[in-house]
Amino acid sequence: MSSTGSRRRAPELDFFRGVAMLFVILMHLTYDLRYMFGVDAFETLEARWFYPFFQSIFLCIFAGVSGICCVFSRNNVKRGLKLGFFAILLTVATYIATYKFNMDCLILYNVLHLLSTCILLYALIEFAERKLSLYFHRVNLFLALVAAYICVAGSSISNFHNAYSSWFFIPFGIRVKDMPGMADWLPFFPWAGVFFIGTIIGRNEYKDKKSLFEGVKWLNSKAVRCFTVPFEFLGKHSLIIYAVHQPIFLGVLYLVFR
Repeated sequence: MSSTGSRRRAPELDFFRGVAMLFVILMHLTYDLRYMFGVDAFETLEARWFYPFFQSIFLCIFAGVSGICCVFSRNNVKRGLKLGFFAILLTVATYIATYKFNMDCLILYNVLHLLSTCILLYALIEFAERKLSLYFHRVNLFLALVAAYICVAGSSISNFHNAYSSWFFIPFGIRVKDMPGMADWLPFFPWAGVFFIGTIIGRNEYKDKKSLFEGVKWLNSKAVRCFTVPFEFLGKHSLIIYAVHQPIFLGVLYLVFR
């Protein structure tokens, strides 16, 4: 996984994000087939262990790697706003599809919204670090405390379920009264904590903005590259792939089944 010819990128991060992206694509496809188009298959989605265990692994990879990648970004404000723009478009499109075409695919706050929020928050922390000349390790400690708080608070967020009726609380992970069905939901608590853990890893392990595996010869062998390159491609283009894969799935499946 050499970084030769890839400026300010660590191919191993693209690889892991690509693995997580592939899982997300497959999960959305099987969800659409089973629950939106009535295909009697993929019973594993209803297994008690599936979401708490299997899905959590890939969400941790995706959120954590996104946090690490903040270290490589030249402009996290621009990156966060770009993601936010796509997130808003996704919400508007799924709202129209749900309430105008009865497709039941509403998305109010998912991974795009989460990452946009977290990246902008980290950009604010970076700004304060530069302007106030804060010590590197003190900022790391602050990020660790923030991550720990978000993760711990996320474990007790269920205490507030059904205590409110406003959709404003949905992004925080609180189930509100008369809550609409959503095709995807990744709340701020606890997943933002995983993101900020990623920023700490990035700040400490990727200070030079280079691959940790640079110079490891066997990782550049043809056999290994044939396996890793497709995942790296998915990782490099994860934003556009994430933004378009569900509309494509839903459009094709709608034509096939209805």
